[in-house]
Amino acid sequence: MFKKSILFAACAALMATSVMAQDAQRTCSTMDVDARLRAEDPFYAANREAIETFTQNYIATDGERAIVTIPVVVHVVYNVAAENISDTRILEQIDVLSDDFRRLNSDVGETPAYFAGIAADCEIQFCLATTDPSGNPTTGITRTSTTKTSFSTADEMKGATYGHTAWDRNKYLNLWVCDLSGGLLGYAQFPGGAASTDGVVIDYAYFGVTGAAAPYNLGRTATHEVGHWLNLYHIWGDDGTSCGGSDLVADTPNQADETYGCPGGTIRISCTNGPNGDNFQNYMDYTDDGCMNMFTAGQKTRMQALFAPGGTRVSLTTSNGCSGGGGGGTCNVPTGMSTTGVTASGATFNWTAVAGATSYNVRYKTTAGATWTTTTSATASKAVTGLTAATAYEWQVQTVCSGGTTSAYTASTNFTTTGGGGGACVDNYEPNNTSGTAATLSTNVTYQELIASSTDLDWFKFTTTSPNTKIKVTLTSLPADYDVRLYNQSVSQKGISENGGTTNEQIIWNTTAAGTRYVQVYGYGGVFSTADCYDLLISVQSANYREDGSFTVVNEEWDNAITSIYPNPVTGDAVTVDYFSVQEDMNVSVQIVDILGRVVSTTNASVVSGENMIDLSVADLQAGVYIVVISNGKSSYTENFIVD
Repeated sequence: MFKKSILFAACAALMATSVMAQDAQRTCSTMDVDARLRAEDPFYAANREAIETFTQNYIATDGERAIVTIPVVVHVVYNVAAENISDTRILEQIDVLSDDFRRLNSDVGETPAYFAGIAADCEIQFCLATTDPSGNPTTGITRTSTTKTSFSTADEMKGATYGHTAWDRNKYLNLWVCDLSGGLLGYAQFPGGAASTDGVVIDYAYFGVTGAAAPYNLGRTATHEVGHWLNLYHIWGDDGTSCGGSDLVADTPNQADETYGCPGGTIRISCTNGPNGDNFQNYMDYTDDGCMNMFTAGQKTRMQALFAPGGTRVSLTTSNGCSGGGGGGTCNVPTGMSTTGVTASGATFNWTAVAGATSYNVRYKTTAGATWTTTTSATASKAVTGLTAATAYEWQVQTVCSGGTTSAYTASTNFTTTGGGGGACVDNYEPNNTSGTAATLSTNVTYQELIASSTDLDWFKFTTTSPNTKIKVTLTSLPADYDVRLYNQSVSQKGISENGGTTNEQIIWNTTAAGTRYVQVYGYGGVFSTADCYDLLISVQSANYREDGSFTVVNEEWDNAITSIYPNPVTGDAVTVDYFSVQEDMNVSVQIVDILGRVVSTTNASVVSGENMIDLSVADLQAGVYIVVISNGKSSYTENFIVD
């Protein structure tokens, strides 16, 4: 479930942030390019119709499928040095594409259970070309300096005047990376267009992982656009909000419009698609990279139709672009993974040797992280060092065969390093399950603590003195979905951080008052670990802390709240609840309860970050005292009102 740290800026900064957020929304111009080609190319519309007929026949007959490996050439077209992205980012992007289309992405666990059953391994993977169209060795990367400072969707980066011409589209996926104007993240050409412009264009700022611009820094812009290149439409059908359009995929819920940001665990219902609502976790929506994690089985079938005999992109299955192409020859995925020799700073990864392997690519990262560290091994094991103590990691391995052919990466194997704090992970300061038994901690010191049972709550207290009254509470190295709350000396809550899964938690309170403060750490839903500690750091300083270096947090920390109910007492048939939400777009449950605790009405409301006016009917209520209860799935907020 997605949850959010509660941090608010001063009004001017908040307004500026809002404008910036709007500018940073995902924008894809594939449908604009589709419309242009229909107007300019006399054959394009007929080609698209023929491809769709073939696709629907393939779906109806459930045609044969095989794992397809697509050779990729990346054309970097740059005007300034920043646009000439590194080989590392390009290699990262190829890995992201393979992971996402093979459902080996590290965030598969973020797919809600109600959509997990339709999530699919699309059996499509990607390799950076090792052979160019003339049969010569290549890195699979071209670099072209251009006099143009930015590009539109007019395809000028695909020509020799300002960019680089396409390689044979029957053997390669052409990816152009350049500076796109107008905040455009990328666009693709659907199957059926001209060979000279066939491929995908991505803005350099959103390509790869390392150094890419958040919140589109996980490589999912390319995943989205390659989905278009493989004949997928936007999941909402590009029909405005009419609910009359379609992405021509049977198992994707009918959806009213695009989804921005990251609604997380929220169920967003539109076009009567309850109870599960929109599939905004789909790569073909407009959510942030961190909120995308799946294709459906229906989308897989639609893409696989392109590679069936007679399919538009079937020639790619026999391409020699990766010196073996097709399904990767006999370069099989490793099996028998195990982790041995785990210490506080290292581990050894092991797997069963693959026949025909010349070497192996190995990558690893913290389970909470987004960036892989990649290395190689000539044998069926790899020892790594430099790891962080008491930290959860995952690793994957890929076979490299003769000619440079590679297999897909394996699924992740997880392990946790030992140590932390110079000794074993223990449950210190117990009993400290209440504010009255809170353990005293020093500030600016990292503590490693344990939540050892489903009922274990860790309470701590600390004292600030002037001028070092500004507070930042940080929770890291989480073994499970742990959350944190910050309280003042009266044990009145000042802030809460409720991020999902093992994502780090943080609360900032820039107050000018000194005194005793309290912190509570707990497992959401009673989760715990008897062996793995979390890290708690309470930082204090005299200057205001900043969030991501972008804006100063105000002097008070806000929480969700029902700020008023009016009219109160109620004399008519309706009442308005003024509800302040710190979460972004989400659904909340709204109940009216009588004084005996009986629920007399229940409804759902869609709320946004900030003030929300929720209108409720009270026409059927008798005179008396009632309670409004608003729940966001983790916390509930109540307020009384009277019906005369």
